[in-house]
Amino acid sequence: MSLHIEAHGNGPMPLVMIHGWAMHGGVFAPLVDALAEHCTMYLVDLPGHGYSRDCDLPLDPLICARAIAEATPPAAWLGWSMGGLVALRAALDLSQHVRGLAMLCATPRFTNAADWPYGRDPAIVRQLATDLETDYHATIERFLALEVMGSPDPRGDLRRLRAEVFSRGEPNLRVLQEGIRLLDETDLRAELPRLKQGNSWWSAGRLDRLVHPDAMQQSALACQGEFHLIAHAGHAPFLSHADAVAQALLPWLEANR
Repeated sequence: MSLHIEAHGNGPMPLVMIHGWAMHGGVFAPLVDALAEHCTMYLVDLPGHGYSRDCDLPLDPLICARAIAEATPPAAWLGWSMGGLVALRAALDLSQHVRGLAMLCATPRFTNAADWPYGRDPAIVRQLATDLETDYHATIERFLALEVMGSPDPRGDLRRLRAEVFSRGEPNLRVLQEGIRLLDETDLRAELPRLKQGNSWWSAGRLDRLVHPDAMQQSALACQGEFHLIAHAGHAPFLSHADAVAQALLPWLEANR
């Protein structure tokens, strides 16, 4: 089975959108509405997620990026959270197809290190992998709770994420485990200078408790990209501040058509 990719909007600027761990392309609905007049959007369900649940591709960023590129026209690529690793890999290795890289609450390294104090504790990430084996639904619930921490409306955002997460069926356990490994092991910081100057856009929620805004600002500096901070947003600003995300994104998209 191939990846499920939906086209939305009728605007002149093509934009590929890639979701985070355990979610699917439908989660972007508020941002899709905000961009519909300006963009033609290609919403991807990653392998094992949403309507791609039976796709047997591994959750490997480059393999996923190649599959997406084969099914979409040249476009800017936006990755949220874990989806940013796929978008970043595509921008690095498929630059002829990726016109620009938009990273939304996404980072080249998710866990912390001696030279990277902005990440999550690796022990927390590895515990998620262990917990998946014993209590699948509760583990996803805990991760959703992490995603809405810092949001100005955590209960509302959690309600929306809960409604979306299983709306296209349950994510495949295999790819959820692969996703946790990606978050635990991936480190693309050293490759950031390969990105074309001005060709990347990084947007953080100031109240994000999952991907620290400083991680994104440092990443933008490393590749001379454009950085935006959404003052009252958490980890899912496309839910709580879709218009603010769109207003920050559109001028950059126009410049990278």
